Amino acid sequence: MNEKAEFAARLREAMTQSGYPLRPVVLEREFNTRYWGQSVTMQAVRRWLRGEAIPSQEKLQVLADWLKVEPQVLRFGEAVRQSVQQHKQRWDEGVGYQEREAFEAFLQLPAPQRKIVREVILAFAKAGKVEAAGG
Repeated sequence: MNEKAEFAARLREAMTQSGYPLRPVVLEREFNTRYWGQSVTMQAVRRWLRGEAIPSQEKLQVLADWLKVEPQVLRFGEAVRQSVQQHKQRWDEGVGYQEREAFEAFLQLPAPQRKIVREVILAFAKAGKVEAAGG
């Protein structure tokens, strides 16, 4: 399945879960009553439902608010949200006071110095991988 078709499936599921019929006229009406920009056409919402187009980020936010779905889940799916949460949890659990202090100091450096520090850290990380691999 392609990205547009996957989005369409999530949009249809969100509409169904929210109790709305899967009809373009319903989507057009409900969307346009909530969107302050230029109204979308029946053709545009049909394209969303058929998997031929993905709305802009601004329109996606309106859809997500209306259907009570997280915008990133509507756009990219639940798996992406879970992956982001797992990375965030790993980051939150694996970083102690000393690391946070070092990160804060790093962020205060001018850009050229941050670049040098980053290159040094990446060189150490690469060297550590070589040693761990027995090389």
